[in-house]
Amino acid sequence: MSVLLRTRQLAISYGGIQAVKGIDLEIHQGELVCLIGANGAGKSSTLNALCGMIPAAGEIFFQDQTITGQASHSLLRKGITLVPEGRGIFGRLTVEENLLMGAYIRRDRAAIRQDMKKIYELFPRLDERRTQAAGTLSGGEQQMLALGRAMMSRPRLLLLDEPSMGLAPLVVQRIFATINQIAAEGVTLLLVEQNAKLALQVSQRGYVMENGVITLADASANLLGNPQVQQAYLGL
Repeated sequence: MSVLLRTRQLAISYGGIQAVKGIDLEIHQGELVCLIGANGAGKSSTLNALCGMIPAAGEIFFQDQTITGQASHSLLRKGITLVPEGRGIFGRLTVEENLLMGAYIRRDRAAIRQDMKKIYELFPRLDERRTQAAGTLSGGEQQMLALGRAMMSRPRLLLLDEPSMGLAPLVVQRIFATINQIAAEGVTLLLVEQNAKLALQVSQRGYVMENGVITLADASANLLGNPQVQQAYLGL
């Protein structure tokens, strides 16, 4: 598989605090890769840097071209899309207006309508609520909407930040079934998820991050069986 995204010595600082301390990541085309670690390890900061939301030192390459320092709207046009922690929907807009916001960089109206139809087929609950204000949806429905909005941009790399946060177990199962379906359609995903067991079960490879440093990188099946990971993150 060809390398879609890689970083070299990616570092992120907030004032005098270094949140990410020079990490190397590699995501191949078509993979679902997870990044796990404790709160404050630097996972969300990494995703935000990859999509241009915050500045970072080091180098970021996408399709073998440097994208270091490029603005988020430019990276969105290249195909890098973030579903942020907390979902980031527009609460006063309707479900359909939120989905259309995901396609604001596009001009292919017929294809946009087709993609909207696919999102409604993927999430029938959103179809039922297309004229409803997004802020009145349940947490699970808002997460569905955030995923749908991201897919409307036709991403090549989808960055997911804590998609299970605050959701009931049954809803989490539905969300992750959808994530698997998106991956099966060929979208490359980088998943940050507090539920380490679930993240490792759905992904092909994983990185473990501690205090801004990558401490382990392996096939997800191997990480699931790693005693260090089991003790620290799986409660075994």
